[in-house]
Amino acid sequence: MSSDLLVDLAEDPPTPQMGHLKLSPMGDQEWPPDQSSIGKSETDISQRLAAGSPHLSWDHPYYDIARHQIIEVAGDDNFGRKVIVFNACRMPPHHELDHHKLLMYLKGTLDQYVESDYTLIYFHHGLTSENKPSLSWVRDAYKEFDRKYKKNIKALYIVHPTMFIKTLLILFKPLISFKFGRKINYVSYLSELEDVVKCEQLIIPARVREYDNKLRASLKPATQPPVSPPRSPPLPNQVFGVPLALLRQRSPDGDPVPVVMRDTISFLSDQGLEIEGIFRRSANVTLVKEVQLRYNSGETVGFREMEDYHLAAVILKTFLRELPEPLLTYQLYNDVVNFGAVPSENQAEAMKALVESLPEENYASLRHLVTFLAQVSNYSDVNKMTNANLAVVFGPNLLWGRDNAMSLSAIGPINNFTRTLLDQQDLVFT
Repeated sequence: MSSDLLVDLAEDPPTPQMGHLKLSPMGDQEWPPDQSSIGKSETDISQRLAAGSPHLSWDHPYYDIARHQIIEVAGDDNFGRKVIVFNACRMPPHHELDHHKLLMYLKGTLDQYVESDYTLIYFHHGLTSENKPSLSWVRDAYKEFDRKYKKNIKALYIVHPTMFIKTLLILFKPLISFKFGRKINYVSYLSELEDVVKCEQLIIPARVREYDNKLRASLKPATQPPVSPPRSPPLPNQVFGVPLALLRQRSPDGDPVPVVMRDTISFLSDQGLEIEGIFRRSANVTLVKEVQLRYNSGETVGFREMEDYHLAAVILKTFLRELPEPLLTYQLYNDVVNFGAVPSENQAEAMKALVESLPEENYASLRHLVTFLAQVSNYSDVNKMTNANLAVVFGPNLLWGRDNAMSLSAIGPINNFTRTLLDQQDLVFT
């Protein structure tokens, strides 16, 4: 091991006590005391995150963490699993970041998704001696994530790994279980992520993209990694990634609810309501692609013959996520993320007005979906999918920003809107 590497792996100087940490000033505002968040349970923290406004106010106890956009949620991957992204290059220097609160913020985020299968993507480029947490913090952080967090994480992708991170994992090998170790994957180039998730739905920092381009440029032509292929033109019978209005025009009977939604919901309504964890599990990616191809080729898909409930659930979520514009439309984005400001006694009426402003095919599809999800929640004693759990699963698939990925502070209001929609669906869809 080289002397440089030994220096890099050496224990970082102790960070200041949390009470002495100072943040970079934002204008002339003063920072509120952080004592209110220290020592809170993970449940309390996740509730604080879920209740946040689209842009956390400066006096929110986690504003000093959220403002850096280190952690983001980016919808579902190609397997139907939630994607959590960690950007090392957005970590500020030691003296500007409370690493304990960062850990609590990460746990509070994961608390909203750990009951479902999920994927963690870590962009390593940008971690330097200035912002790198100490090895003792990394060790304590790993220990802090108990089985609840490790059970349903299906993969950890480390993008642009360096010798430092690889050596670090070797040093930590005695602490890392064999089962968890098998979930760690190194990704050398961004194009390799396409097998896992559509990179266009990730907000990849410019620094990371520039670094990836430099890596590519430094290679000899024969060793260049494959470039992501350009999108092929839509097939004549394309269903996935096609606007709802066009699907309605193509429908033989002009049904405003797309065939994928009708097929999956019909199958799951008949046979999947009592499946525990429905919508929380991933599916075989080969089967998902095969079903998508069959739909896009104009073929009929029989889920009853396949008898794969989780496949049908993933296909439904994938269809919603791949719409060119979300089911709730970009036009309603600001109304939805600010919906928490509407007094509770007026929410049903306000929500009814919002959904009735949707295009007819969007309204009909939303109503079809929500009516079905109400059926699912009626069996929550068996399937464990309450309205709150369904909102966490479907919120990011019903609405996202124009840049696809969303900050955690926007995810909370969208999920809250979705839960309220499920709670009030009898009044909203009268």
